[in-house]
Amino acid sequence: MFATPAFAQAAGGGAAGAFGSFLPLILIFAIMYFLLIRPQQKKAKQHKAMVDALRRGDQIVTQGGIIGKVSKVKDDAEVEIEVAENVKIRVVRQTISQVLNKTEPAEKA
Repeated sequence: MFATPAFAQAAGGGAAGAFGSFLPLILIFAIMYFLLIRPQQKKAKQHKAMVDALRRGDQIVTQGGIIGKVSKVKDDAEVEIEVAENVKIRVVRQTISQVLNKTEPAEKA
């Protein structure tokens, strides 16, 4: 068998070809990070801040669609809400999807 010029030329340039084949993969990961991962982390941080700022008197909506007013902040995991007169339920803080009306903090005398 004789070595043709095509085989001799194809053997060189292995290092540059390896980086060139990973470049599209790196670009795809960068695009996924900026379009999906980063906004999701930002939204999760905003939700955590909203849930941590809950206090008595705030009107909220749960993920199940229940609208109520916070009557007691029990602990780090639970909140007691009043959905009707003398009807109170306990919900997990993380299931609160939005705060409709914020109460103003009490002024210090």
